Amino acid sequence: MSGFRAGVLTLYPEMFPGALGVSLAGRALERGDWSLEAVQIRDFATDKHRTVDDTPAGGGAGMVMRADILAKAIDAMAPADDPRPKLLMSPRGKPLTQARVRELAAGPGVMILCGRFEGVDQRVIEARALEEVSVGDFILSGGEPAALVLLDAVVRLLPGVMGNEVSGDEESFENGLLEHPHYTRPQEFEGRAIPEVLTSGNHGKIAAWRRAEAEKLTEERRPDLFSAYERPKTGKKAATKA
Repeated sequence: MSGFRAGVLTLYPEMFPGALGVSLAGRALERGDWSLEAVQIRDFATDKHRTVDDTPAGGGAGMVMRADILAKAIDAMAPADDPRPKLLMSPRGKPLTQARVRELAAGPGVMILCGRFEGVDQRVIEARALEEVSVGDFILSGGEPAALVLLDAVVRLLPGVMGNEVSGDEESFENGLLEHPHYTRPQEFEGRAIPEVLTSGNHGKIAAWRRAEAEKLTEERRPDLFSAYERPKTGKKAATKA
């Protein structure tokens, strides 16, 4: 059984497990392949109104989550000797990559803080060494949807979660490329046929076609990825036509 433990600090614990409670992640959760604890940040507030935020220093719109309340919540869920990375879902964080997902999946788990309002007091980020993580260049109403995305990406890589352990080997980002196109029956759909190479039975040609298509797609859609991509040293770029 996996020892992967996910802890989430949130103002909306009812949002969990959400989508993580169904399909592969949900079945794995039921089996005990991983565990999930969602804790209400307001439980650590000290006033009768359970206040967790205050006005921003220096003025401005919105509210900021208080460092003292968040520190209590973090310390309760992940004490100093807890080996799990402490993450803060944040649009200014480092973009989440498949490589980082694999690192997290190989570890003991994660503690995730879900921000709300205008953000989190910088002092608790520094004092608790929170790793800021972004799932994209856009703004969400809070960190909870981003946390669900991160956990879904990680959990599917845990041992035994995906039925076929090699099914993820050629997925997008695993080898620095976007994934090649996929086809299945029927042989022809609205005048569009499956590329002949895929039905040829020649596994070498199929592999070459798939890599060439992946390279072409990546160059067209994600030139940033393609510029960092290193082609296999065993051969030149494959032809892009079937």
